[in-house]
Amino acid sequence: MPASPESQATDLALMQGVARGDVASVAGLYDRFSSLVYRMAYQVLPNRDMAEEAVQEVFIRLWKTAHRYDPSRAALVTWVMLITRRFLVDRLRRTRSAMKAAPLDEKIVMDSGRAARPGDESEQGERFGALMKKIDKLPELQKTVVTRAYLNGQTLRQIGEELNTPLGTVKSALSRALVRLRESDSGGEGQAL
Repeated sequence: MPASPESQATDLALMQGVARGDVASVAGLYDRFSSLVYRMAYQVLPNRDMAEEAVQEVFIRLWKTAHRYDPSRAALVTWVMLITRRFLVDRLRRTRSAMKAAPLDEKIVMDSGRAARPGDESEQGERFGALMKKIDKLPELQKTVVTRAYLNGQTLRQIGEELNTPLGTVKSALSRALVRLRESDSGGEGQAL
């Protein structure tokens, strides 16, 4: 449903202020969307620090691209979430690339569950490996949607078309998968250790 002309004008004025570097406009944008961006980042990233860092990075991107915002093409919330999603996909791709670049013997050690080499890379690799194990336990459609959306960077529409599945079903599968993954973190997977 398209935004009203008044809402479009308000959003455009806000983003024009952000583009000019108007402090009140930047603060207004942050107040309006920071919790939404944080929630999305925290669902995807492994910890609060990374989610908070993602919020900062997303708002820097919003500030740098504010002059490109066009309310006739998308509501402001849609535009903010698109930039957030692109940032998170980029972040996950970099993480995945770093994992692929790890030496084979280190990957075997991590996959076997034994202690890996000390250091940040191995800790990150262990978290990624643990996440992949949790993803593997999801129902098939949820696993496919999460993998394609977050690791392959596909849009939900692309996934739906490739799987010949309605977009609503794909969205629901992603939502349920994220809830299950979040619950498995809070519920503790002690048996896996």
